[in-house]
Amino acid sequence: MAKAKRSRKDDPTNELKAFLDAKVEQFNKPGFIENDPISIPHRFKKKQDIEIAALFAAVLAWGQRKTIINKCTELLHLMDNDPHAFVLNHSEQDLKSLMHFKHRTFNATDTLYFIEFLKHQYTHFSSLEELFKVEKSDVTIENALVNFHERFFSLPDAPARTKKHISTPARGSTCKRLSMFLRWMVRDDKQGVDFGLWKSIQPAQLVCPCDLHVDRVARQLKLIKRKQTDWLTALELTDALRAFDPIDPVKYDFALFGLGIEEGWSKQ
Repeated sequence: MAKAKRSRKDDPTNELKAFLDAKVEQFNKPGFIENDPISIPHRFKKKQDIEIAALFAAVLAWGQRKTIINKCTELLHLMDNDPHAFVLNHSEQDLKSLMHFKHRTFNATDTLYFIEFLKHQYTHFSSLEELFKVEKSDVTIENALVNFHERFFSLPDAPARTKKHISTPARGSTCKRLSMFLRWMVRDDKQGVDFGLWKSIQPAQLVCPCDLHVDRVARQLKLIKRKQTDWLTALELTDALRAFDPIDPVKYDFALFGLGIEEGWSKQ
């Protein structure tokens, strides 16, 4: 007797998609904001304030989330909780207040260069979006990240030590912090979590932020086969997620991160 054709409903790929879709719905909600670094830019209403707060929150996002939020709060307090105005109008005296700011290996040298670069950018442009140029033909944000790195360190006095804090695919980095920053700026999730402020990048071009928790969960779900964790791994993961949703693959970051952090999968 011939074997019955397998129903598409029984396809493991469809089952995994349904599972991850349910987890996206569970975690991609306003309740996610409070305990995540994305809560930092959510304190602001003006576009430029959101961009600056988001960039710092993403760049400083390593370690425990509570500590990250506390350090970002400290930094923004030193900027009078008015980051755009501070960047454009600060005095030398104002900068002295930043001299003792430190988070892990991010120190005053890095902070001051960030402020200098941001002043340069906002003096010439109204948004940071201009720094992340993509072409419609670009499958991903890879070229945008490479170009941003080059632009960021284009000022004459750019300190070499600060390069460790702005990653680039050109060096094989996963670029997880910048990918997260771009997720915040580009995705309009209709849930009020990601901001959807930028329109020049399509959600389909984003790359999934591949942090420790996402990496471990993705490997358990066999979404990653590559042994090391680098930029090609982030692309491999995003390609796998694109099979579930080619228009918005990075929405599954919520599912993978939530499974890792909230449900403890990354400890298994």
